[in-house]
Amino acid sequence: MRKLILLGLLAATVAPSVASAQSYGEARRSERQLREEKRDLRQAQRYGDRRDVREQRRDVREARREVREDWRDYRRSHRNVYRGGNWRAPFRYTAWNTGARLRPAYYSSRYYIADPYRYRLPRPGANLRWVRHYNDVLLVNVRTGRVMQVHRGFFW
Repeated sequence: MRKLILLGLLAATVAPSVASAQSYGEARRSERQLREEKRDLRQAQRYGDRRDVREQRRDVREARREVREDWRDYRRSHRNVYRGGNWRAPFRYTAWNTGARLRPAYYSSRYYIADPYRYRLPRPGANLRWVRHYNDVLLVNVRTGRVMQVHRGFFW
C-alpha cells in the first residue's frame, strides 16, 4: 500500500513537468509568430490609426515575452544540452582566437563534441572537429591544429 501511494505521488509530480516541456519546434514557431506580428505592427504604423498601433505594440510586447518564456522553458527542459560549468581539463583556460595553433592535448578525441547537431552547430568539414574548451567551442583542423572558428561562452 505504501509503495502504491509513493508511486502515485511520484507520478503526480512528474506528469505536469513532462506535459509543460517546450520543444524546439514550438519555440521556433512562437519566434516566427513574433516576427509576423512585428511586420503587422510596421504596416499598421504606416497605414493605420493610433489606436491600432497601440494595440499592435501591446501584442508585440506580449508575444516577445512569450517567446522569451518559451526559450526559457526549452532550456530548462533540456538542461543536459545547455549545462555549463564543471568542465575539467588538464590545462588552464585560454581565450583562443581564430588562426591560433593548438597542441594536440587541447583537441584530443576526449574533447570532441560527438553530436554537433544536438548543440545546433553547423556540420564540420573534412578534417575539422568541434572541440569544447571549458565554456567555449572551437572548430579545429585536426591535421594542423589550427583554430578555424571560435564561439565564446557557448555553454554559459
